[in-house]
Amino acid sequence: MNTSVHGAVAAIDIGTNSTNLLIVNRDGRTLERRVTVTRLGQGVDQTRILSPEAIKRTLSCLKEYRDLLNRHDSPQLRIVASSAARDALNRDEFFDQAEEVLGVRPELVSGEEEARLAYRGCTSQLAPDPNGHLIIDIGGGSTELIVGTSQLSQAHSIDVGAVRITERHLRHDPPQPEELLNAIGEVQDLFDDVLRINPSIKDVQQIIGTAGTIVTVAAIEIGQQVFDANELQGFQLTRDAIEDVFRTLATESLVDRRHNPGLPPERADVIVGGCCVLVALMRALDAQELIVSTNNILDGVCAELLNNL
Repeated sequence: MNTSVHGAVAAIDIGTNSTNLLIVNRDGRTLERRVTVTRLGQGVDQTRILSPEAIKRTLSCLKEYRDLLNRHDSPQLRIVASSAARDALNRDEFFDQAEEVLGVRPELVSGEEEARLAYRGCTSQLAPDPNGHLIIDIGGGSTELIVGTSQLSQAHSIDVGAVRITERHLRHDPPQPEELLNAIGEVQDLFDDVLRINPSIKDVQQIIGTAGTIVTVAAIEIGQQVFDANELQGFQLTRDAIEDVFRTLATESLVDRRHNPGLPPERADVIVGGCCVLVALMRALDAQELIVSTNNILDGVCAELLNNL
């Protein structure tokens, strides 16, 4: 059955860890939302090359997404590619193949553009504090830090994310304490560089967190057996809860870690790396809680497409 609505739009985000799809109709109602762990950025931090296996996994996912798009009468589509593609010397070869599958070429977005779109998506359903807020978007390869008041004022992108930190530092199963310390230390060093540019980040009244790592930590804290975005949207995740989830996951072997309710098995090998980023930022900010947003860069892209209809 064809469920398309005239004027539907779609966004695909090809990230370091996952490739995600959102299709919305003209009034902004979600028709499809999919998250698929494709690990396009596997090994890219070291090699600067997208591997044939990673490209194959991602193209296979894009073919499935093409079928979904066709089911909705091929809505207007924008594809964004972020950290892994920014680092990869062979990204054009991958973009050629992706364009062949989808009929639209992926667009390489800068960290700043990624941050701007994430800001738009995050604030589409949550009311940000006009006295100052910070959005933390932890991806697979990079983390965007976006500061705003009544609108976005500054965006920073740092080259650490769940996959990159895991590949750089977490070599044992479970990770050794010094590996965790080194991972957290690298994030804090990079954040110190951001603070030198924009010291006012430490004065924000509200922190909003989005994307895979943060949403997953919230799902684990709640103990979700089946993923429910509505239950997580707007959830107040305390620093104590974040530290508790981090301690639990970081001291478990990968085999044991997979059994935590709320943790998708395909994220189990990189979630500790993502937690290192989140823990480091919460400690550096001396923040006591953040508000979870299940809306993200895809919502930002779709909102802009709808505006231009």
